[in-house]
Amino acid sequence: MLVIANAEAWPGFPTTVERLKSGSDSLTAMIAGISRVEAEPKVRSVGYGGWPNMLGVMECDAAVMNGDTREVGAVGAVPDTMHVAALAHAVMQRLPHVMLTGAGARRFATEVGLPVDNMLLDDSRRVWWDRLQTELSPAELEAFPDVPLAPLSRAITDPERVRDTTVFVSADRMRGIHAATSTSGWAWKYPGRLGDSPIPGAGYYADSRYGAAACTHTGEMTMRCSTAHTVVLALKLGRSLEDAVALAVEELADLSEGFLGGVVIHAVDAHGGHEVVNFRCPGEIRYWLWSDEMAEPELRPAKAA
Repeated sequence: MLVIANAEAWPGFPTTVERLKSGSDSLTAMIAGISRVEAEPKVRSVGYGGWPNMLGVMECDAAVMNGDTREVGAVGAVPDTMHVAALAHAVMQRLPHVMLTGAGARRFATEVGLPVDNMLLDDSRRVWWDRLQTELSPAELEAFPDVPLAPLSRAITDPERVRDTTVFVSADRMRGIHAATSTSGWAWKYPGRLGDSPIPGAGYYADSRYGAAACTHTGEMTMRCSTAHTVVLALKLGRSLEDAVALAVEELADLSEGFLGGVVIHAVDAHGGHEVVNFRCPGEIRYWLWSDEMAEPELRPAKAA
């Protein structure tokens, strides 16, 4: 057994490990762990602790993928919902669709018994409004929100440079390799923006025959390169895990136009290997690792691309 996750998965990673130790399949174990991350206000890129969009509204994204069947459940731009990974799992289990967004996703959340949550922390609301006051004229503030938002899309950057996502990738005792993601997305994003977290092949992909990958940070890049699927396809074609991730990094590095930034790739293969590689993200990037050969989870540094 093996599971990896980004550093901000700390509130839930031990839960996932304990579920795996008790015999749970890894998809169920990962969702249990992610639910704890989503509820933790100290994690500022996921769930309750996240930052709102330009209108001050929290919109969350999530996805799950079963590598045994390649079934996917995904949700995007979901309002008023904390546990969006569980909602994505319900989409996969109960609907013929792959993805629900916006009001439709919230309606389905009610149908499956998820409560309507107040997702905006008072501190997040204060920081959001204080920044708007520095960017808009008095007349625009008086008219807000009925003002053009596109001019703000580059002027406003999130207060903690948060472009992270919670990603879990695991291989369980049944040899299933699965992936799960959850995020509140880019702070101050244009309403309705989707990143890579709910997009299969971009922010995540899993195929138990070969491996899985999931990405954090700049989803605008991984969507253009199908980064997660690139890793798994390269494994299918016989590349080593290290070479598969290097190929995905090469594709990212070839981008020269559009919004560019850093990406972290988390990947596992069907032989028990794992790679976590930091492509152009500043500072030290770390990740959680646990395998059934380890007594306790470890927080390790990612490799630099």
